[in-house]
Amino acid sequence: MAQTGVALGFLEEAEHWQLQSYQFPSKVGGKPAWLSQLDIPGLPELACGKCQLPTAFLMQVYAPITGQDRSFHRTLFVFCCKTPDCYSRNDSRCLKVFRSQLPRRNDFYPYDPPSDEDPNWTERDPCVHGSGVKLCKLCGCPGQKVCSKCHAVSYCSKEHQTIDWKHCHKKECCKQVPSSAVPSPFLFPELELVTEPEEHQKEETSQLVGDAQNNVECSSLVDDLAEAELENMAMHETEDGKVFQKFKRRIASEPHQVLRYFRDGSPLWVSSEHVPVEKGIPHCSCGSRRIFEFQVMPQLLNDLKVDSPDASIDWGTLAVYTCADSCDKGNKYSSEFIWKQDFTEQK
Repeated sequence: MAQTGVALGFLEEAEHWQLQSYQFPSKVGGKPAWLSQLDIPGLPELACGKCQLPTAFLMQVYAPITGQDRSFHRTLFVFCCKTPDCYSRNDSRCLKVFRSQLPRRNDFYPYDPPSDEDPNWTERDPCVHGSGVKLCKLCGCPGQKVCSKCHAVSYCSKEHQTIDWKHCHKKECCKQVPSSAVPSPFLFPELELVTEPEEHQKEETSQLVGDAQNNVECSSLVDDLAEAELENMAMHETEDGKVFQKFKRRIASEPHQVLRYFRDGSPLWVSSEHVPVEKGIPHCSCGSRRIFEFQVMPQLLNDLKVDSPDASIDWGTLAVYTCADSCDKGNKYSSEFIWKQDFTEQK
């Protein structure tokens, strides 16, 4: 992940076995590929702060910090509730983010990365982590609730056991049949997340093109609108409108971006409303302040096919703030801070 300037994240199709073969993937959807193999967060840490149901894995971003050995391997995991009613305006309680990091020499991964064509690689059992921790068959998070009939699969909660029973386990339980290859509807589609540097030249060009288009549009409007009406429009141009226009101009050249990574930079807000002040961002448990690291863009909702005019999960942008020192918690996962900003409601 880029350490200077803005890196943009885009989605690419990838076979499940390919993502499974990556030791340190950045991806969206499917089940999380946990970094540290100990102290993996489960319930209640992963419960929605509103409905208390288990959240779903949204994405993970592999973001090591150059020159910092304790962060040689470093991944950030984002989870979100799938209950539309939990997405109250500018309410972030339905979202969770965790940080995991390891030094280059650790108990889980080789000091030197394996070859992409390592003949000794074998696909991981999706129900058992490398450390032997049982994972929920549905969501891939720690699960200690075992199916009482076959004792072959585990779940993190009664809710997930019920969903999986209806989806496929009812047909598989106590029978010598392979597990269904059809992804559970609870999971988001699994896609690879790739990054590339943002090109400012494109941004400036798109802004000039946008300005030119606006001039053409304004010229045509002059023929239809009285001078008084034009003055009235100008007077009602709000600060919020300016912020949103800046957002649109900045992403115009790359409208399919789903992530903007800029550690210790500033987010690209969609509105002038509900912007956090520094005092409103809680410090890390180590005492260090938290800094902005990346934001999730609204395009992701469309790519995951959850953007709907009806009740659905929704956001304008999600801004993730992490410990400025990226403090060392050993093998434990650290809870970080996420801020949901919605688009301004049209009045």
